[in-house]
Amino acid sequence: MLQADIKGAQATAKGLRHGFGVNASIKTRNPRLIQKWLGHTSIENTMIYMDAIGQEERETALKMWE
Repeated sequence: MLQADIKGAQATAKGLRHGFGVNASIKTRNPRLIQKWLGHTSIENTMIYMDAIGQEERETALKMWE
């Protein structure tokens, strides 16, 4: 059995959901799809995930060159 080794605040349901939203925004860059997956009624809530910062921003920038 594999273990995710997730600890701290990220190990909560909210932390896992946020992590999913951030990772989905990095991978897809499609806010409407993420909105659907997370069940947001307002696109403004989803757009929070689209603002990549730090390592997330670097990973997104690198994807432009793949």
